[in-house]
Amino acid sequence: MATTTAAQKRAEAKAKYDAFLAVCPSRKLLDRISDKWVMLILTALGSGPDCVGEPRPMRYSELSRVLAGVSQKMLTQTLRALERDGLVTRTAEPTVPVTVTYELTDLGLSLHQMTRGIKLWAEQHMDDVFAERNSYDARVA
Repeated sequence: MATTTAAQKRAEAKAKYDAFLAVCPSRKLLDRISDKWVMLILTALGSGPDCVGEPRPMRYSELSRVLAGVSQKMLTQTLRALERDGLVTRTAEPTVPVTVTYELTDLGLSLHQMTRGIKLWAEQHMDDVFAERNSYDARVA
């Protein structure tokens, strides 16, 4: 009987990821990336608020302005979580005051196109969703 190497064990475990299973760790990742602030941060860093630019670093204050309604606490927590997951890098430059910028990593860029697409879809189909809601509410009421 052949022994299994550590790399083979990791490959087997990775092949078994199935988000439909309650014990799959990818569920926590799905929970993280489906958060509205995560999606909007990834979109802003990847192409700006209008979704037409190129990926670029942004300062905390710029992100705060772009993401109307986000609290300082929520923005900080979300950026830290994204950094921990390897989707965003934080760079602090020794200026007075310290200049901190955030930028998508390669992993973050790979997710950016999907989040950008979902944002654009939501904006383009909001009238359709409102119409369907009104139709549903009229039938149910």
